[in-house]
Amino acid sequence: MLSRLLAAAALAAPLFLAQAVTAKEAWSAPAAKETAKEPSVAQSAARDRQKKCGAEWRALSATEKASQGPKWPQYYSKCVKRLKEQKA
Repeated sequence: MLSRLLAAAALAAPLFLAQAVTAKEAWSAPAAKETAKEPSVAQSAARDRQKKCGAEWRALSATEKASQGPKWPQYYSKCVKRLKEQKA
């Protein structure tokens, strides 16, 4: 009786593993099919401003950073305003 139970378990084990793999593939397949949306014009412009301001911030020395604004958020705010005014 015990040997039959062990034999049945040995035969059923690959089926359970196969089901787990196919279930995992089924969940991951829809995520792979989704495509990313293209950024809007405003999003692209904001990203460009962020890159320009970041490059300027990294180029500043410690004393220049202190005079421009003590921290990145304050500097970034001023930089974005300046870039928007230049564009207009």
